[in-house]
Amino acid sequence: MPASSHYQILIVGGGTAGITVAAILRRRDPGTEIAIVEPSAEHYYQPAFTLVGAGVYPLARTKRPERDLIPVGVQWIRDAAQTFEPDKNTVRLKSGDAVTYDYLVVCTGVKLDWGKIAGLAETLGKNGVCSNYSPMYVTYTRECLQNLKPGSRAVFTQPPLPFKCPGAPQKIVYLTADHLRRRGILRDCSLDYYVHAPVIFGVPYFARELVNVAARYGVNVHYQHNLVAVDGAAKTATFEKVGEQTKGERVTVPFDMLHVSPPQSPPEEIKTSPLANTAGWVDVNQNSMQHLRYANVFALGDVASSPNSKTAAAVRKQAPVVAGNILHMIGKTAVEPGYDGYASCPLTTAIGKTILAEFIYGGKVTPTLPLNPAKEHWTGWWIKTTGLPIMYWNYMLKGHVWFPRHNTAFKEDAA
Repeated sequence: MPASSHYQILIVGGGTAGITVAAILRRRDPGTEIAIVEPSAEHYYQPAFTLVGAGVYPLARTKRPERDLIPVGVQWIRDAAQTFEPDKNTVRLKSGDAVTYDYLVVCTGVKLDWGKIAGLAETLGKNGVCSNYSPMYVTYTRECLQNLKPGSRAVFTQPPLPFKCPGAPQKIVYLTADHLRRRGILRDCSLDYYVHAPVIFGVPYFARELVNVAARYGVNVHYQHNLVAVDGAAKTATFEKVGEQTKGERVTVPFDMLHVSPPQSPPEEIKTSPLANTAGWVDVNQNSMQHLRYANVFALGDVASSPNSKTAAAVRKQAPVVAGNILHMIGKTAVEPGYDGYASCPLTTAIGKTILAEFIYGGKVTPTLPLNPAKEHWTGWWIKTTGLPIMYWNYMLKGHVWFPRHNTAFKEDAA
């Protein structure tokens, strides 16, 4: 039971976004009364799941107890939100308790919709069917990858947008290919990447180079295909074509390894709440992250309607804006638009190589480092495997907000 039923600031969701906002608020104004609603006892550093699946990073390093991350002075309500009543400044919990607030921050993340693909839930984690999107199955990805042999067929999928970490579905493709190359059997295997979108990546500047990376490995890229069914026992995957000319046609392919990036959607309690827009996401201003109808409500991270890529890097830029605007409201000053849509996607193209894709709204490229952002660099690999985890645990989740600026004046033609 919470120590109080009312809090000045109530944060629903104790993942990356919730912890970061709470930590920033406590640093900037230690007197704020904050509670976090979060049912999970464990907190995962999800950006490393691709590395875990590739066998180059231990799962244990991605996990820490939630209690160790809750900022000092912040109340942890170990429960889950059931319903939102913003007209009454109230959140009702699954336990039956009701909590009221002056300001609400919603950062529940997204739901992994395994059930949208027929047969997937029944075979996930066996029969060669794996996914890096869940800590329950990510180590099985590594096992499946290691079991590939000459003549094997590995199939990878990308779901419809929006989904978290848009580069993740293809990162494991390249790491698998590099693994096979190092074993000397890449050309003896078949790698197929089925993409729902008509392009390999949503930002053309990076897509051009990623097409070359896929071709270098001999990856067969199938655009505008959506995974609709899996038969684990038969080891077959069925895709539906979504292009205008072939819409509705289905194709069934065999596999030895099937890596699934699942469809993703807002949690039901968000989708059915007054906070949601017609698509089910929390309806916010894309720059201030303030709700469009309820001024004392903010949202950030994967559940927000802002049209940025859903990455931890986006949360890193959104969190100071949300915390700052809540403090503005407490101090009776104007809310400010401070988020420009920044997202970062370190695209691991081989063990030891990464393309650091950084961009803002409109797909404008905004690199942080003085390197050609479209090219693979070992520096990016170090950042992905070492630098970013250190920054995440020791700086971001501790409420530090100083980070190098991304270059919004970058000229793509000059790179």
